[in-house]
Amino acid sequence: MMEKEKSILKTLAPYNSRQNSRQMHVIPLLISSILSSLFLLFLSYSSSSSSSSSLILSHSAVAHADFCSGRYLYVYDLPDKFNAGILRDCQAIFPWVDMCPYVANRGLGPHLNKTGSVLTGNGWHITNQWVLEVIFHNRIRQYECLTANSSQADAFFVPYYVGLDTGRHMWGHNTSLWERDALLLELFQFLKLRPEWSAKGGRDHFILSGRATWDLRRIDDIGNQWGGKLLMLPEVKNMTVLLIESNAWARNEFAIPYPTNFHPSNESQVVTWQTKVRSTNRPWLFSFAGARRPGQEGSIRDQLFDQCLKSTRCKLLDCASAGSNCDSPVTTMSLFQSSSFCLQPPGDTPTRRSAFDSMLAGCIPVFFTPHSAYTQYKWYLPNNYSEYSVYIRDDEVREGRVSIEEVLLKYSEEEIGNMKEKVVSMIPTLIYKDPSYKLESVRDAFDVAVDGVLRRVKSITGNENSV
Repeated sequence: MMEKEKSILKTLAPYNSRQNSRQMHVIPLLISSILSSLFLLFLSYSSSSSSSSSLILSHSAVAHADFCSGRYLYVYDLPDKFNAGILRDCQAIFPWVDMCPYVANRGLGPHLNKTGSVLTGNGWHITNQWVLEVIFHNRIRQYECLTANSSQADAFFVPYYVGLDTGRHMWGHNTSLWERDALLLELFQFLKLRPEWSAKGGRDHFILSGRATWDLRRIDDIGNQWGGKLLMLPEVKNMTVLLIESNAWARNEFAIPYPTNFHPSNESQVVTWQTKVRSTNRPWLFSFAGARRPGQEGSIRDQLFDQCLKSTRCKLLDCASAGSNCDSPVTTMSLFQSSSFCLQPPGDTPTRRSAFDSMLAGCIPVFFTPHSAYTQYKWYLPNNYSEYSVYIRDDEVREGRVSIEEVLLKYSEEEIGNMKEKVVSMIPTLIYKDPSYKLESVRDAFDVAVDGVLRRVKSITGNENSV
């Protein structure tokens, strides 16, 4: 190397040394700067994600609030003696029937496992017709718009098992009027002290009875008259009352379906059942399941028996005969599935559970008084009753002026098919789902009842919320 070049390098050495030193300091600074930027980006993303999550949750809460607007229910937490305590006393509910198996399984009763080819899969129980209070109470616990804040509620449910309580005192045991009415009167003393009641005088409250209206209309306290007096209390006149049979002239009473034996837990069970009853072969034109009522004034059951026995197109199930097994869901549903039309005359009262059992089987009901269905289940059945049923006047049957077979033979196969399809399409809203499951994809009789209550409460209280 030339002396001149060595001199230049020697001159530049201090400068190169300083540059190397500066680079050593710059690199960590660059790394630090990059890490800081990444950290800030992370914080920004986290903040954005958090805001988005909060926004999603907020939207979810708003969506739920919008869905429940006008639909909030408050359920009174009553002392056990008004509901669960009555169930613990289940052996006393009826003097001739042990009701304990029937109030089990949330009111659905024992599971029905041996169904053969008559019924389909799961969802079937041996359900007593008087246990609707228990089923409804358990269904309402699954309601999607319950609130513990009474000031938010649009309607208030009072879960007192009034029908089961009244049943303990109606057949000659524990029949003192004081004892018969004690729990009922205590309930309304309790309610009238509550601010929820006093706010609107009970007009936004509702109660349910699993018995007919006539069992709860004792006029006075003289002698040993039949039934309880829930519906005669002045406080109840303001309430909405749900029953399996209403007084058609009482503005605050509304009939809802009797419980059947079918309580599905999923949509598939409903669809499978509807498919089955649509395709079932029905060799009988009409059928009747019941017993004669020879001592009952005005009954047409004797005439129905006689007409059915004379017809080769009618199948009769005499429930008064030994071995008829009318209490078996398999027996009755087998009969109804094999018939196009099912006769539904009044029993002790105008309505019958059998009407709902027969429609569940896809059988077209034949009624003999408007009070068996048309003036009763207005929330559930079409206004045009000819879409799904046949009406034959009871006086014409009683006086022998009409042949049921001739009336039914006038319907064409197409007309029968259309009526049957209408009946089958109504099945979901005529049954009560299993209270153990949330089955929001299927609207049942409970859902229809709650909507009806909310509409009525809104109409009589001027509630601004809407259903």
